[in-house]
Amino acid sequence: MIEIINRQKRRRIDRAGLLRLLRRLTRLYGVRRPGLTLVLAGDDAIRRLNRTFRGKDKPTDVLSFPVMEPTPEGDFHMGDIIISVPRAEKQAGGLGHSLGHEIEYLAAHGFLHLLGFEHFHGHETEEARLAAVLWPKGA
Repeated sequence: MIEIINRQKRRRIDRAGLLRLLRRLTRLYGVRRPGLTLVLAGDDAIRRLNRTFRGKDKPTDVLSFPVMEPTPEGDFHMGDIIISVPRAEKQAGGLGHSLGHEIEYLAAHGFLHLLGFEHFHGHETEEARLAAVLWPKGA
């Protein structure tokens, strides 16, 4: 089961669009009966998580927490992705695209981390390939 939790209230989020994106990603990577949670949060929440789990006392744009275990219900729990909506909004403005596109990009980025892709070890190459599939016109 794919769950999207919106813990921030400042920006309207296209939850249905994010659900479609995550379902598409699970199909592209052959994940059957996926279980994952996407949390849309504020800077304070992601800062606490970043400090607790990475030792960095500052907000970040996205965090991924891979689990990769079967559930009693027969799903495969991939893990959790947390996105800071305020960070995404700032980045979107700096890059000249919409908040929705930035959140989708961060969700895909976090998804690749759940699959085990790490920075400088295939992540950037896979991210570029995936972006060409998901957003062929650079939307």
